[in-house]
Amino acid sequence: MPTDTRRLTGPESSQSPYNFAPATKLDLSNLESRPDGRKAHQLRPLFLRTDVISQARGSSYIEMNETKAICAVYGPREVLRREDFSLKGQLTCEFKFTTFSCKKRRQHQQDSQEKDLSVHVLEALEPAVCLHKYPKSQINIFITVLQHDGSAQEEQAILKSTVKPAEASVGCVTVAFLPSLSQVSAISSDGDLSFESLNKTMQACVTDCQRLYPVLEHALVKHQQDTEAANR
Repeated sequence: MPTDTRRLTGPESSQSPYNFAPATKLDLSNLESRPDGRKAHQLRPLFLRTDVISQARGSSYIEMNETKAICAVYGPREVLRREDFSLKGQLTCEFKFTTFSCKKRRQHQQDSQEKDLSVHVLEALEPAVCLHKYPKSQINIFITVLQHDGSAQEEQAILKSTVKPAEASVGCVTVAFLPSLSQVSAISSDGDLSFESLNKTMQACVTDCQRLYPVLEHALVKHQQDTEAANR
């Protein structure tokens, strides 16, 4: 009896793929502790170290719980092409997951998710950089996630916070906050959110940013003091 060569010669039975993170709804407002052991309003443990890449103008290594990332800043560099001349400097950002950072192996080339995160970081940082002081120049920011556990947007070396509201089915709000100016530089949300939920979540994000700011400020000031002491 002839066989149909156009059909896939696979097994008759199949098995569903393993779900590393099953989709569950958790109302954090009514929980005394999170699944990872933290309290409902407790932030992830934070570790920060600066000047980890000698070739970069500025760099930092940051950990929040099991998420680890490195950020490097190069420039300002002169833009050599005449058609790119501008009295205002240019800021670029490249966000990349390492191939071993996630439970599913990532590709070497930048995918759509990484490009989207690069745009979010760029929008958050542009208001914080005085680009008018760097005419015909370019500043490049590179963020590499070494280990991804949860929301990697918290590891983008900026003062921001992510809160999942209980009212949304799959809701996530990310806020970039400038504590010294008391201004929100960027905000993004996913999922269905009412205006009341969004307003409440933004206030919680800003409060968490203000709690993180002294820790980051202390690390940066200490690094500057150590650098000045070494140059004396």
